[in-house]
Amino acid sequence: MKLRKRSERVEKGAPKWMVTFSDMMTLILVFFILLFSMSQIDLVKFKAVAESFKSRAIFDFYPSVVEFENPSEEKNQPLEQKDKSDFESPDSNSIQQAQQGSTDNDESLDQLVQEVQTFLEENKLQNVISANRTERGVVLSLQEQVLFESAQAEIIQEGKPFLNKVGTLLKNIPNHVKVEGHTDNRPISTFRYPSNWELSSARASSVLRFLTTSQNLDGSRFAAVGYGDTRPIAPNDSESNWKKNRRVEIVILNPNYDNSSKPSTES
Repeated sequence: MKLRKRSERVEKGAPKWMVTFSDMMTLILVFFILLFSMSQIDLVKFKAVAESFKSRAIFDFYPSVVEFENPSEEKNQPLEQKDKSDFESPDSNSIQQAQQGSTDNDESLDQLVQEVQTFLEENKLQNVISANRTERGVVLSLQEQVLFESAQAEIIQEGKPFLNKVGTLLKNIPNHVKVEGHTDNRPISTFRYPSNWELSSARASSVLRFLTTSQNLDGSRFAAVGYGDTRPIAPNDSESNWKKNRRVEIVILNPNYDNSSKPSTES
């Protein structure tokens, strides 16, 4: 009897090794996609760096030790004067002009504080409004009792004539103005003003709003800020000192002083 030859079974589909190979190729593809995504250039930063190297002076004086495959045709051209100027120190004329501008500005502020004091005397306001010169500019300080009831931010009728005269003064001054609200350190907790921060900010805003509306002043010149009890001018240890610390300051700003980055401690 002849034995039947057993036929080999042929499996359908791709070979088994092909599955492993496909997985490996997929992982390699993902790996290179990941590398590519991490190597993308931030165009904004690239342009900023490119702008910083727009002058070729550094590279002309300190050439690279590595030779370029395609050297620039401009490599041997003389350095233009406008490129060198970026690395030159300012001349004495520029320094003198800057110093002269600062001196002129100081003199104008000194003259301004004299004019403000004269204005206060002529209008009999020197007892309710004080004016002094600081590095920030000219500071007009108004005590709380002149403008507000205790723990309130609505301007009282008796205080409006004073602010009208201040508005008349500011109308003839081109400087920017900062209105600052201050309180003493005694806490307040009401529905409208949960703390001294809200009260001081509301008072500064009330004064700013009154000045800009009553005198039709340009609002872009003004800013309001509340400091709460963080900048007292007297120790918070007595009734008279608490009264001094509860105030609104109108600062006629010095154009050369950076008021955004320098906190003030003077009154």
